Amino acid sequence: MFERFTKDARAVVLGAVVHAERLDAARVEEQHVLLALLDREASRASFALTSLGLGGRRDSVERALAESRRRGGLSRADSDALSGLGIDVSAIVSRVEEAHGEGALEGTRGEGKNAVRDGDRSGGRGRGWWSGFVGGHRPFTQGARDLLMESLRMALAQQDRYIGDEHLLLALTARPGVPAEILADHGVTYLSLRRVLYGGGEAKAG
Repeated sequence: MFERFTKDARAVVLGAVVHAERLDAARVEEQHVLLALLDREASRASFALTSLGLGGRRDSVERALAESRRRGGLSRADSDALSGLGIDVSAIVSRVEEAHGEGALEGTRGEGKNAVRDGDRSGGRGRGWWSGFVGGHRPFTQGARDLLMESLRMALAQQDRYIGDEHLLLALTARPGVPAEILADHGVTYLSLRRVLYGGGEAKAG
């Protein structure tokens, strides 16, 4: 499948690995794909993000992702749902960090390299066709693998013969979770993105 990926899409996948390593994450997650998409310039995804007003707001996205990691990866919607059950996530995070240090709920802090070695010993869990992109680097979570497959479905739905970084971005907005929530908070939704990429709006990515 990776032969269908454009140069920009491949750069996003490789960039996601780099961001996972920079954050010392055990595995490559969907949030790392989002960060890699924000790195792109002069691509269809970068055009769409700029058209929707996300250009120059990277710091805001990174702060939102960091806050989610502090909550153990919970989205704001998850936190609100727990609050409805009488569980104060902010209070729990504060108590855990008082006892164990800031970022204690991130779960993967300081585990990255060991976690990859453990995964390799267990028969290569988390690997597949995408390992052709990344060689011996960190494995992908199930969510990140599903995202790559979803990008293929997005391309096929448009009868595109390739998978570009715009399909990765569309897949992120279509799947529930922290990246989609943060993108929506910044004005980038599945519907608005489709309008910019495929028409029905003022601008169309070329």
